[in-house]
Amino acid sequence: MKDLTGKKLLILGGAFQHCKLVEAAHELGVITWVTDYLPSEQAPAKQMADHYSMLNITQIDEMAELCRKEGIDGVIATSLDACQKPYEMLCRKLGVPCFGSEEQFRILTDKRLFKEHCRKFGVDVIPEYAPEDFDDPAVCAGKVSFPILIKPCESRGSRGQTICHSYEEVADAIAFARSESANGQIVIEKYMGQNNDFSMTILMLGGKAYPFRTVDRILGKYEDGLDKLAVGATMPSVFTKLYMDNVHSKVEKLYQGIGLVNAPVFMQGFVDGDTVRFYDPGLRLPGGEYERMFTHACGVNPMYPLIEFALTGQVENTRDYLKPDAVWLDGKLACQVLPTLRPGIIGAVKGMDEIRAHPHVVSAFERFRVGDEIKPTKNVNQRFSEIDVVCSSSEEMSRTVHWIYDTLSITDENGEDMIVSSFSPSIIRQRGELLGI
Repeated sequence: MKDLTGKKLLILGGAFQHCKLVEAAHELGVITWVTDYLPSEQAPAKQMADHYSMLNITQIDEMAELCRKEGIDGVIATSLDACQKPYEMLCRKLGVPCFGSEEQFRILTDKRLFKEHCRKFGVDVIPEYAPEDFDDPAVCAGKVSFPILIKPCESRGSRGQTICHSYEEVADAIAFARSESANGQIVIEKYMGQNNDFSMTILMLGGKAYPFRTVDRILGKYEDGLDKLAVGATMPSVFTKLYMDNVHSKVEKLYQGIGLVNAPVFMQGFVDGDTVRFYDPGLRLPGGEYERMFTHACGVNPMYPLIEFALTGQVENTRDYLKPDAVWLDGKLACQVLPTLRPGIIGAVKGMDEIRAHPHVVSAFERFRVGDEIKPTKNVNQRFSEIDVVCSSSEEMSRTVHWIYDTLSITDENGEDMIVSSFSPSIIRQRGELLGI
């Protein structure tokens, strides 16, 4: 790759998701700025950066002036929905490289537009219904097969989603979805929660799609109200071969067809027979710390090509970054443990320092502190932390996950346990056996 020493990079967003960007930039000799409205003590990436600003990421003109004044060479935002549109707008204003155009971001943000392009390139999607199909009970009975899922067209996390089992539940679900949708539009589709979940991340490098993450989520428990929220995830997915054999070439044509050349992209879907039906895209990385696990397992940092592109507008020697079989994690198994809490006020936390020191734990961070209130949001705001683990075998992984749950203690002000929807390590053993790990 080109020598980037002394180049200057502005990172939009100071959250933990961008710490790995600051670290990678420093490894490449790049000088970093981080900006958002949060004070540095609440913005971990600011604490690591060479410089930081208090400009809100929505202050496009002011950020542009900062870049001109400081001679900043490039801008980047990789992991958070809220940062992506300001990122594209700022890059366009400055005339610096951007992962995508305004239209590409629109396609990979608007779930309905995304589905249209999937169909165009032969990528399977979930069957969908129109809102007018529910105007009359008789019409609905002839067209709709319950259960269905009603969700916002543009949203973050699991917000605004409702599973409906009857016509009588639809009106309230539509109103709820619209209230959480950035554009006021909604999606109504066949509920496929009984199917296996599948998520994947690709780096487009030089116009070629390199899959480097496939995921099987572990969902929370219905009785905790968390059955739509991941409380864990294992990688690679047991459906990786199915995806590579039957789906990947179509996905690559989709991304090439909308003109992506150098960009991080992800999609979520459900396995259906010998295909995957996708429903949720993003022109960014998913937001967790998988890239740290990938670097640990494969010795390659996927942040490097993204930084190189941001500062130069191209990626040289793409095969130096990812191999075609990178998705298999060099024969290793990775797991995200996402301890999730019931509503209440956190009174005490014990065990995180020990967990961070474990030899198989690559990364571990908390989203909340003692005294914070956990509200019954039934989404990512009930996750206390992300603990990222890489092991050489499923047996080793299952032992490590069991130890993590034994070691971590989070109690409320009355000393009562707050952790809910913990998953059994037997899930990991079963998946590992299917993968031969």
